[in-house]
Amino acid sequence: MKGMGMMPQQRRRPMSEINVVPYIDVMLVLLVIFMVTAPMLTQGVKVDLPETTSDPIQQDKDVESITVSVDANGAYYLEVGDRGGDPMSLDEVTDQVAKILSQRANSEIMVRGDEFVDYGVVVRLMAALQAAGASGVGLITDMPDTNP
Repeated sequence: MKGMGMMPQQRRRPMSEINVVPYIDVMLVLLVIFMVTAPMLTQGVKVDLPETTSDPIQQDKDVESITVSVDANGAYYLEVGDRGGDPMSLDEVTDQVAKILSQRANSEIMVRGDEFVDYGVVVRLMAALQAAGASGVGLITDMPDTNP
């Protein structure tokens, strides 16, 4: 009477599959979190800059400087050495600077921005100069008025 009334005992083999559904759920939650928070990130840090004077930049006599000026209306002017120019578009300035740097790679590039010009205009100019091949750009400023 060995097996009467009882079910034969079956051995269960271990399950060799991994249930990945919980991992997919976690991944989707993280994806949503990153999609929501990514636009909130900024590319800069808010700082309060000190007011101080700076030492002048030492220029080599044999290196010709390129000065790009931006007036209060956002017009660009390219000055190479002592030669000034007419108002230009940003694309024209970029093309001219790229041509000059292809011939004289060691030229210094300086940016002179009007006090009342929008900050974004100067940043776009500096990005365009970098795209034209400028490895470094200096900013020209005026000395602060010491008379109160």
